[in-house]
Amino acid sequence: MTNASGKPAVILFGLVYLLVGVAFPNPPASNKMQFLWRLAAWLIAALAFAIHLALEQFRFRHSPQRTALHVSAAVSLGAFGLAAAANINALRTGTGNQRLLALALVLWPIITGVPAFIVALVAATILTRLRPNSR
Repeated sequence: MTNASGKPAVILFGLVYLLVGVAFPNPPASNKMQFLWRLAAWLIAALAFAIHLALEQFRFRHSPQRTALHVSAAVSLGAFGLAAAANINALRTGTGNQRLLALALVLWPIITGVPAFIVALVAATILTRLRPNSR
């Protein structure tokens, strides 16, 4: 394991998740394109997750626990950003339930970050066993 910091990567990938969530259109459910837009957003987010995981494992050579912490922190940061954007939009437009949206600032990072940590920990543990040792 090196002393390389993964904090800039956490911020960068958190911004990627936020941008995907905000920038991709979300047409009404009756629109047939909604499925394709949501699928594209999910695929880009999954690709970002995999790239971040690989970066932490192979470039920074972090432990599985540190990798999972950094990857899930980026996911949580992106979720917090989306919750903040939803709050700002609701305030700007005068719509939405402000109490629930305020709660989203806490809940969205948790409900996305915990599963991301578990998936990243399992994947990083497997990758650590597969990667060649550098000596």
